[in-house]
Amino acid sequence: MSPTSRATLKMAEPIALSAQSDVGVRGQAVLSRENKSFRTSICAAMEKITESLLLERGSPKTSKLDRIRTLNLSQMGLKSQDLPVPLLSKLLGLEELNLSGNRLQELPKGLSLPRLKLLDCSNNDMEDVTSLETLSSLEELLLEDNFYLTVNDEHKVMFLLPKLRMYNGKDISSTANRIRYINSEILKRRVIGVWEKDFSLPDPLTAQSLRAVEKKFVNAACFQVKYGPSSLSDYTKWRVEMIAKEYLKSLTDPKEEGEEGTPETPVKDNETVLSPSKRKHCDLGANAETESPQKRRAKNDAATTAVASPRKSTRVQSTAQKSNPGLCSPRTTVMNVGAAPEPSPRKSNHLQNTPQKTVNTTAGPRKAPGTPASKGAKDQPANQQSKHTTTPKKESRTPRKAVKYEIPREPASLQPLHVLQCHSKENSPEDFSTQLWACAFEPIQNSSDASGWVWTVATCGGESVCVIDCESGHVLKKYKVPGEEFFTLAWTTLLMSREGGCARSCSILAAGGKRGMVKLIHPRVNLAYGEFRASRRAIAVLRFSPRHPSFLFTGTYDNKIVMWDIGGLDRDYNFKTSQLLVLETGSTPLHLCLPPSSPDTHLISGCEDGLYSFDIQLSKNTQKRSEEMEIVFPVYKKKDKKEDYRTIDGLSFLTDDIVASKSHMQGSIYLWSWSGTRALQQGKKKVVSAVILAELQWSRTDVPYLSLNTCPGFGYVVCGDENGKLWTYHITDLVRSNFKSGKPIAATEVLEWPSLVRPGVGPVEGPTINSVAMDPKLHYLVALSDKNMVVVWKRVTE
Repeated sequence: MSPTSRATLKMAEPIALSAQSDVGVRGQAVLSRENKSFRTSICAAMEKITESLLLERGSPKTSKLDRIRTLNLSQMGLKSQDLPVPLLSKLLGLEELNLSGNRLQELPKGLSLPRLKLLDCSNNDMEDVTSLETLSSLEELLLEDNFYLTVNDEHKVMFLLPKLRMYNGKDISSTANRIRYINSEILKRRVIGVWEKDFSLPDPLTAQSLRAVEKKFVNAACFQVKYGPSSLSDYTKWRVEMIAKEYLKSLTDPKEEGEEGTPETPVKDNETVLSPSKRKHCDLGANAETESPQKRRAKNDAATTAVASPRKSTRVQSTAQKSNPGLCSPRTTVMNVGAAPEPSPRKSNHLQNTPQKTVNTTAGPRKAPGTPASKGAKDQPANQQSKHTTTPKKESRTPRKAVKYEIPREPASLQPLHVLQCHSKENSPEDFSTQLWACAFEPIQNSSDASGWVWTVATCGGESVCVIDCESGHVLKKYKVPGEEFFTLAWTTLLMSREGGCARSCSILAAGGKRGMVKLIHPRVNLAYGEFRASRRAIAVLRFSPRHPSFLFTGTYDNKIVMWDIGGLDRDYNFKTSQLLVLETGSTPLHLCLPPSSPDTHLISGCEDGLYSFDIQLSKNTQKRSEEMEIVFPVYKKKDKKEDYRTIDGLSFLTDDIVASKSHMQGSIYLWSWSGTRALQQGKKKVVSAVILAELQWSRTDVPYLSLNTCPGFGYVVCGDENGKLWTYHITDLVRSNFKSGKPIAATEVLEWPSLVRPGVGPVEGPTINSVAMDPKLHYLVALSDKNMVVVWKRVTE
């Protein structure tokens, strides 16, 4: 493309909606969770908490502990046992306490601070929030950046602290009152119903017989009482157990019940408290500080980190964010349609409706081609209504016939349409450092759920996931989790049960990243309805089964691929996950592919140290498996002291049989035969050479993790490079006829990086293209960069 014919795209006022500055594109971020806790003074971390230290760090300056109003014990590396209860209990006038940046797992038992109104325990290792119960006067609490806390712990805190009105900077008064009174009253009625149906006081009433009845009653209540989404099941069981014990105690000592009873709030017993239109409470789960990933490979660097980061991030670990306006959970959030993005970086984890275009561009000429217990059938998840089981029977259907695509003879004519900057941190138009990692087009359905959304693509990077309309360039929905860094996402289509026993299809988006949590989102109704923990380590890749839409594969940094069944949905978005299979890999899985001809029997994984095939048939008894075979490539023979070429950082099926893959530093892309390679496996042979069909010329870059993608319907293979270029390959029948020639195949066309001009700044240089995606008919091509830019290309028809 000549300079005169380049497309000049002026970047107007980009709407930068989340992400964070960092340390250089290829620099190694080493501020892990532990490092951050100790980056002040290591000596200070070892200091003993003494009276003189408290007087020194307290305010106002005084000689008496009971006159201290505020106390700062942050960044000292303190553990729970380092807090002396007798000494701290002398702080009778203390109103504000800062314990952030330590290593606390819980507060010590017996700690009493009767006037404490504000407690900051952010950036710790908190696991148990029940230890906060003694601080009954608390009005404001900060618990951000505690990796192990979940939405269940949020609910516990709101119930245990009767005066709490601010949580992580948000006003939770309304939500807390609902939890304390309305929800508790509903649970109480249901627990009493269990007692009246199946239990009575023993006769004679002895301590031993009462204990036996209590145990049976509590177990029965926890099993039978179901309320709210499955993501809150731990909190529900905790409250049900508490209510059951209190109720039984009230039967034997009615006076105590009258003294301790909570005020009643009138509630209709059939009230649907957590219907989607009413879900307002927030996921303020732990924002774990983990080592962020880098462009360059660091296989051994992460060995000692608490959570090895999978990618190539340039994010600097910052201080904990203090607030997220409006208590809205990614598990149960409803978005306010038409609401403009909030200017504050401390936003709640909700989807944002952003009808405006994030970056306006003008395209110039293009270069010439070169689950809870069911309440009845109508409330059951749709997959349960159809008697779907998590362990399908062996496939009795005839083998799937190969799909024959009508590949156009002429290559696609693509031109840039939009450049969006929609993952920025703190709404900053200056953020050109947030790395974007994965994108995928929403599957097109012939249902009401798909009306109005035709060419929509989901993108992820930094702490947000966006759903974008490719034609208009509008960001339709946005989902944020402060402290998260999303690395991967995947679409599927699930059935949701409706009244009358019918069901409808819903496009569901799963996203995951460094915190090891899979977020489940229904973008069409603005609802992030659930989550579950896939691993204690970061999630590198997600993939749904094309044959069983509820089957989700998660590849994580603990060197495992886990197969889950996330089930269907009932009308209240209740769901249940179950683990079906664990595949052990020797290194981090980077890409997952299910062969189109056999998605029920095999899975191929491109990993940090090679490409492996796994048997995933559920009819076999073994639920924990290693690879069936390793597939090796000719480039491995180039191994030297610096590079072994075994990192498979690109993998995708072009047809039912042809696979496109590449290794880091390879400088080309292999096309190889899946069936031909499998045919070479004989007996227990574990290592098989790939049957190479052709080699595609590509960039000689040393930058890893530049993913390729394919469009089988158009016969296209596309991969970006380190200079913002897109290498496209149109694999027609004519090209295939030359496979046996042995000569490398040149790119059909290399799309140049569009010339972007920022007013007052100048041209924007071409970034590294981390990921690409195409819709099935190649109407649009989307490329994600390491500089917070989403580029949408459109196929131009003559």
